[in-house]
Amino acid sequence: MKGFFLTLEGLDGSGKTTQARLLARFLEEKGIRVRLTREPGGGLKGVRDLLLEGEALSPEAEYLLFSADRAEHVRKVILPALEEGYWVISDRYLDSSLAYQGYGHGLPLPWLLEVAKRATLDLKPRLTFLLDLPPEEALGRVATPDRLERTGLEFFRRVREGYLRLAEAEPERFRVVDATRPVAEVQAAIRSSIPQLFP
Repeated sequence: MKGFFLTLEGLDGSGKTTQARLLARFLEEKGIRVRLTREPGGGLKGVRDLLLEGEALSPEAEYLLFSADRAEHVRKVILPALEEGYWVISDRYLDSSLAYQGYGHGLPLPWLLEVAKRATLDLKPRLTFLLDLPPEEALGRVATPDRLERTGLEFFRRVREGYLRLAEAEPERFRVVDATRPVAEVQAAIRSSIPQLFP
């Protein structure tokens, strides 16, 4: 693969979208071609509204919809960009589903991973930034909660714990960043973790 695939993860309200845009701008200023994308909705049109604003879904249906979107996202956006040498920055990817549908809703991780292996063609990010924030603060930052954000505080506590367990299991890939800090400090921490590229 000619390009570099990295992701930003964390609870809603942790600042992923802002940090992804700042990082993309920083890399572009360094002469790197960047493809900025996000989930859900990176692969299938309309699925974002269905998942975040639509009617209540079973956790299984929710995950399969995320997976369908992710399958298209990988095949139509991420892999082609990587082949062309782009740095792909995705605001959410598979770790979101493992944290939300797995740890949050209690779906079995082996099943989630089995589905994901086919959906993603086993593509993993080379680097993942987990913007860690207490759920109370994360939800307090959300002005207009979507369907998932209205699930409740205990759910988001489980999701955060899930994220931290995922990061602990793959320390070579994850960088946990304290997202309670100001935006500029969070971005500085992210930039300092870009491997062997900038002094």
